[in-house]
Amino acid sequence: MSLAAEVLEACKARGWMLATAESCTGGMVSAALTDIAGSSAVVERGFVTYTNAAKREMLGVRAQTLDAHGAVSEEVAREMAEGARAHAPVQLAVAITGIAGPGGSEFKPEGRVCFGLACEGRETLTETVEFGAAGRENVRKAAREHALRLLLSAALS
Repeated sequence: MSLAAEVLEACKARGWMLATAESCTGGMVSAALTDIAGSSAVVERGFVTYTNAAKREMLGVRAQTLDAHGAVSEEVAREMAEGARAHAPVQLAVAITGIAGPGGSEFKPEGRVCFGLACEGRETLTETVEFGAAGRENVRKAAREHALRLLLSAALS
């Protein structure tokens, strides 16, 4: 069984709906989930918020947070995940914001991806994973898989 199928099964068993808030993955998590028949029992919606304006308008990410920490930060990932929960009738939301490449900087290198996980009745979790300069496609795939593992872990705990 695929990781996405496991997420759907675990959420369905709990009666949970989920939402995604994606930047650098551009909807890859939602696509992995909705590629599976019956996913509408679990996937409520996905937000692709590639620009800062989209993060503000669609998820309520504060301009002050973006200005102070930049889009690729745990602070923004937290607000994205919490914003997805606030804007959708779901129990679980995952957020992804990062630098897939090519490019990056000394302070925010290629392959840095920040995640947020907002779950009803729990404190929002954030983390940063350094996937390294593995190339755009590989960083995006790795971020998708990591987000699916976060969703699965939340649904099973």
